[in-house]
Amino acid sequence: MENIVPGSPLDIALKNFDKVAGILNLPQNIRLKLRSPDKIITVYQTVESDGESPISVVGHRVQHSDLRGPYKGGIAALADIDLNEVVALAMLMTWKTAVANIPLGGAKGAILCDPRKLSPDPKKAKALFKKIVRKYTTAIAPFIGPEKDIPAPDMNTSPEVMGWMMDQYSLLMGRRVPGVVTGKPIEIGGSEGREEATAQGLFYVTAEMAKKINLPLAGSRVAVQGYGNAGSYAAKFFHQAGAKIVAVSDSVGGVYCESGLDPQAVLSIKQTTGSVVHFKEATRITNEELLELPCDILVPAGPHTAVLTAENANNVKAKIIAEAANGPTSPEADNILEEKGMVILPDILANAGGVIVSYFEWVQDLASFFWSKDDVNKKLRNIMTDALRDVEKVRSTKHLPWREAALALGISRVAEAAKSCGMDF
Repeated sequence: MENIVPGSPLDIALKNFDKVAGILNLPQNIRLKLRSPDKIITVYQTVESDGESPISVVGHRVQHSDLRGPYKGGIAALADIDLNEVVALAMLMTWKTAVANIPLGGAKGAILCDPRKLSPDPKKAKALFKKIVRKYTTAIAPFIGPEKDIPAPDMNTSPEVMGWMMDQYSLLMGRRVPGVVTGKPIEIGGSEGREEATAQGLFYVTAEMAKKINLPLAGSRVAVQGYGNAGSYAAKFFHQAGAKIVAVSDSVGGVYCESGLDPQAVLSIKQTTGSVVHFKEATRITNEELLELPCDILVPAGPHTAVLTAENANNVKAKIIAEAANGPTSPEADNILEEKGMVILPDILANAGGVIVSYFEWVQDLASFFWSKDDVNKKLRNIMTDALRDVEKVRSTKHLPWREAALALGISRVAEAAKSCGMDF
């Protein structure tokens, strides 16, 4: 890990780890073990492009820790993600699975391309991306598997893409191996409830926290920055609970309505026009304005890190900030928001629903026995509320801010696994 940019996701992840490792008084050898990934796998694929110049694409798979179980984490397809960011996300996944107390480790992957820009023709772009995914799967196949490393969808990948990966891996193994990936279509071993799992888990933990601070969900005002999968489902679940969705946004901008928006109607406009800003029954606002609106619950769910900063944190008015996105709050903003007495449900707690239901899918695949959506959601609610209880306990006993408490819980559980393996010399 070289050339770490100050303020970058990896810089923040390492500084947070070092601080919490000091609080926990971890032995030096365990600190060194957990501070760096176990493996960084980089592969190169070249695919033919129907008479055009061949396309070369780099792919990464970072395996941070398998001390508590097989590596687990999504694979994004992004042209502008760098390796250090993938390392940071793999590390955060290790803490996330430990906070949820599920028997998995942490990993992350990236295919360095924008699938939509591989060709001006959408059908050709999809065909090229399928070739790239299959070649990437072949290249990393020795390092993945149901008992080694279990990829999942992430930004610009999907259940369909996971189906391609599962099929390619199965061809290489000479048998069907549904447990090699999660987030697959239900028809080939996917789980009920997986599509909305991140938002569903976030809703459960936020609803539980709202009860603890005597904030009735019915009538509460919710603002959601980012209206992709997690953001749109989160708006739906809060709306169903009687909350008013006062604002939502996407990469183009946002819309605001004091009396409340119909999240499904807004989603329909986004799907047909490309953005929520074309919803006519609301006032157009910027993403920056959304963060500072009068609201009770703020859900940062967009793709960008550090949208809450030292510059705008003093203007945030929410009582609860529930991080559907990874890393939406800068360390400086964290300090300001804590001083203001706001509840910050950090990413490794609030958005753990996705990996929890991925764990459920993996278990179902291994057993060849599948659960109903009600069963999935009951188990998800129990794990999310237990995780919140455990973070609160660390917060109160060690007198830590929300994020440090969650990190302390996750890191301590992984450190205990390391000690159990005899690494505490």
